[in-house]
Formats: sequence, structure tokens, C-alpha cells
Amino acid sequence: MAKQNKSPQKAPIIKSFNRWTKLKRKLDSSKGRPAGYKERDIWWVCLGHNVGVEEDGKGEDFNRPVLIVKGFSKYQFWAVPLSTTDKRGEYYHPIVVNGKVSTVLLSQLRTLDTRRLISKYGMLNQKDFAEIKLKLIDFIS
Repeated sequence: MAKQNKSPQKAPIIKSFNRWTKLKRKLDSSKGRPAGYKERDIWWVCLGHNVGVEEDGKGEDFNRPVLIVKGFSKYQFWAVPLSTTDKRGEYYHPIVVNGKVSTVLLSQLRTLDTRRLISKYGMLNQKDFAEIKLKLIDFIS
């Protein structure tokens, strides 16, 4: 007799890649860039639809807050996305920004162009930022 799978199956997520592609083309052709960003800033960005387990943006404009970890130029930076889902373990770090609890998704570090920046949401305190940087350094060393 075959063993039955007891875990519930999730409904498939239907992604609107066509809508994201149109928005991505618009972002790519835009000339304007927001005024400067700083490391430790948390910004809403147009993150888009991504593949598999890569973190997606939400809503009509595919937005998600990210923590800016390292700036490389006025056009490019490293960021890690935030989630309101409580996640625990070595790849996550809980923070509080503007009175709201979020989880930093450390394994999702990625390079972003400043054309994705939408609006500044807040700034992370120095203590949490230092802890996050140390965790990221451990990952890549």
C-alpha cells in the first residue's frame, strides 16, 4: 500500500510575469533617480517577480521593503529584503522599524539599481545593522 502524504498542498501561485515585464521596461528606461540613499536605510523598492524561492515584490507594483547594506555608487547597492513573516534561524534577523516587527532575509542579498527605489521607509539602528553585517560576512567567508 502506498504511503499517503499527510502535508497539505499549497495552491500554486500564479505570477503575472507579463505585467512585471511591462513595469520592468518602464523602470529600465527611466532617467530619474531618487535623491541619495544611505547604508542602514530601509526603502520600498520595486523588486518584481522572481524565480522560485527568490523573494518577490507584492501588490500591483511588486514592491517590498529592503535594507540597504552597502552602496557602490549613486546607481547601485546591495540590499536584503524584509518580510513581516516571523522566521527564525541563521539566515534571518528580526528587527523593528517604525514600530513594526520585520525579518531581514539574509540569504536573499542582492544587487539593485537605484531606479528600483520608490520611497524611504526608515533607518535601522546601528546595533542591529552591525549584527546583520557580521552575519553576512560570515556567509560569504
